[in-house]
Amino acid sequence: MRSSKSRSRGNKNRNRQNNGNNQNRVFDSSGPEGKVRGTPQQIIDKYNQLARDATLSNDRVAAENFQQHAEHYTRLLTEAMREAEARREAHEAQQRERQAQRDAERAEREANRPEREATPPRRDQETGQPNDPASAPQPDMAAIEQPDSGLVETPESKPKPRKRTRKPKVNPLDNPPEAPEAAE
Repeated sequence: MRSSKSRSRGNKNRNRQNNGNNQNRVFDSSGPEGKVRGTPQQIIDKYNQLARDATLSNDRVAAENFQQHAEHYTRLLTEAMREAEARREAHEAQQRERQAQRDAERAEREANRPEREATPPRRDQETGQPNDPASAPQPDMAAIEQPDSGLVETPESKPKPRKRTRKPKVNPLDNPPEAPEAAE
C-alpha cells in the first residue's frame, strides 16, 4: 500500500510555505448556533455578540459556550499576531544586517579608492592657477588632414553636391531689340 504522502506528478518540486496562523485567514466555525465564517477577529466579535444575546435571554449555558468559542479564536488571533511580529522583527534584523554589510563594503571601496582623487589639481607653473584642460587652446580639427580610416564611402556619407542656379532666360518679346541707328 502506498503512503498518502507520496508526491503526485503535479506537485513535484513545488515549495510551499506553511501559512500557519494568519490574521487574515478565513475560518469556518461550527458553533452551537450554526456556522460562523470569517477572520478570527470577525468570529470573535460574532461569538461575543451571541454571548451577550444569550445573557440577555437568561441562557447562562449558551452564553458560557459562546464565550469559550470566542476565547478559542482569541488565542488563535494572539498566536498569529505573535508569529507575524516575530517574522517582522526577523525581517528587520536581516535588513539591518544587509545594510550594515553594504555600508562596510562601501567604506572599504572608499578606503581602497586611488589617492589621485584626494590630490589637489596641478597648477600652471606660470600663473599658479589650476591647470584646466578646457581652457587650453584647442586644435582646429578641420585643418588637420585625416589619415585614411579604411572605411568604405557610402552614398549617405558623401556630401551632396550643390545645385547650380541658372540665369533666367531673357524673353525677346519683353525687351524689343534696339534698332541699329541708321547712317546719315
